[in-house]
Amino acid sequence: MRTVTQPITIVRTPREERAPARADLRAQIARLEGDVSAAVLDGAPIPPHRGPGGGPRLLCLAALEAERDALLDDLGAVRAAVAARAEEHERARRRLEAMLLAPEEHRGEHVALAELGEPGCGVYSVRPRLGLVGMLAGWWEVKLSSGCPLCGAP
Repeated sequence: MRTVTQPITIVRTPREERAPARADLRAQIARLEGDVSAAVLDGAPIPPHRGPGGGPRLLCLAALEAERDALLDDLGAVRAAVAARAEEHERARRRLEAMLLAPEEHRGEHVALAELGEPGCGVYSVRPRLGLVGMLAGWWEVKLSSGCPLCGAP
């Protein structure tokens, strides 16, 4: 005798539907936290701390979505700060190039290594060559100071 098999329909309860959504949101949050951390390691400012803290807790879907959205906002702000800092470094590099090409047109100007995004505390400055004689003769040069002795590693 043959038995007829009925197709099995799986009915998911709302609780079972939330589990994949929760896992997906957690994966998105983990990726976004990694992106924010990488941007902070590249020199971006640290975003402000959010949330109640106080240890581990189980978040509902709405709270997970709010956390993800807040992380997206943080990531946008951090990336904007990195872009602004890169633009400042580029402006300082252009100023230094102009100083190197025509020092007589940039008398007394200074560009610090920190403005260029370089380590150390040296400063490029336009000064007369041979002191007062060079100033009167119009001989200008760009010199890099050695920086402070306390700036280096021990």
